[in-house]
Amino acid sequence: MQARDVLFCLREGRAVEPEAINRFAKDIGNGRVTDAQAGAFAMAVCLHGLDDAGRVALTLGMRDSGKVLSWDLPGKVIDKHSTGGVGDAVSLLLAPMLAAVGAFVPMISGRGLGHTGGTLDKLEAIPGLRTHFSELQFRSIVKAVGCAIVAPTPDIAPADQRLYAVRDVTGTVRSTDLITSSILAKKLAAGLEALVLDVKTGSGAVMQDLGVARALAQALVRTSNGAGCPTSAIITDMSQPLLPSIGNALEIADVMRVFDSGLGALVEVAIELGTQLLVQAHVFYTEKGARDKLIKHLEDGSAKAKFGKMVAAQGGPKNFVERWEDYLDIAPAYEVLAPIDGYVQAMDGTALGQIVVDLGGGRQRENDQIDHAVGLSGIVPLGTKLYCGQPMALVHCHNKKFADQAIHAVQLAILLGPTEPVSKPLILERITG
Repeated sequence: MQARDVLFCLREGRAVEPEAINRFAKDIGNGRVTDAQAGAFAMAVCLHGLDDAGRVALTLGMRDSGKVLSWDLPGKVIDKHSTGGVGDAVSLLLAPMLAAVGAFVPMISGRGLGHTGGTLDKLEAIPGLRTHFSELQFRSIVKAVGCAIVAPTPDIAPADQRLYAVRDVTGTVRSTDLITSSILAKKLAAGLEALVLDVKTGSGAVMQDLGVARALAQALVRTSNGAGCPTSAIITDMSQPLLPSIGNALEIADVMRVFDSGLGALVEVAIELGTQLLVQAHVFYTEKGARDKLIKHLEDGSAKAKFGKMVAAQGGPKNFVERWEDYLDIAPAYEVLAPIDGYVQAMDGTALGQIVVDLGGGRQRENDQIDHAVGLSGIVPLGTKLYCGQPMALVHCHNKKFADQAIHAVQLAILLGPTEPVSKPLILERITG
């Protein structure tokens, strides 16, 4: 089928052979499909959707439009992906934990998206650390350390990079089929043997509705399995940040504290994801075996040591894990005081993330420079009983005027009430097929 034939069938809601969709995707990458045709394709998929076979074909076509890595390593090559949320630094904890177990994690990651922070932006709060590497350098770090967290090169899924730019200007970003293929094209291009997905829902997530999050998780798992990569997903609650901080250097600081304490929501999510992933990859054959090994490597400091080796290999300080407080630049702190007595009943996670963006900790436009030193810390968890005038968070900012504005915005984003809220589990659902 020619490109116009594919578009005609999709527009009319007719079935299109997977081979035709696969070829169309590759032609987006090599330039044979025009921007107008790519935009028409995105709109047709947005309106009429794809079946499972079509989604797999689109994913594989975009993956195969560029470089697909293969590995020859003495262990399983595995990875995780998150759909995004505020205070979500799971990758920074999980990748070195998996490497400590003996797996290899070639994590091709992303930058901040709207109110959510990006893993690459957080890592770049560490002085000297780089995230852009050649393929040869990337391979060398993964082989030597066991994990690396890097930016995609232009030859990784170029069809996705082009289609995403078209979707951004045609109002077709929010399509389960297009989101699924976009996520998986890049991940599968890394040559993975297993993948686990952290699909977030709640006020701080990109996908805030549980039903939408569930549909996306199911589509991701079916598509990735259909493409030949064993995959599962968990749906996690993002009603509050996983860390008590939002902001690049501040989150790195809290991750270092978590390496030492081994406690908190970040650990719970990382252990769950890692357990599912290690069992899928047949590194362990029981969840208990996988879980116990991950906990052991967190508690004995070997996961923290792997993180330090990764930081050094990517250009950061060689003694970062020992002296991280000396290296991180964090802006002065201003207290956010509770305006009334009450329990912390709810948080507007999107608003909290946007406050950090407005302070300079995220991007308003694609080419904006990030201030890694600003953000929020000491955010009290849901259910905390506060009295008027007690601290509920800290604003980190270089300018008192901006700090005052942020303080007021945080007070509006954290809801206090007379009754203690009902707690809900962090792990909401597991999806295996």
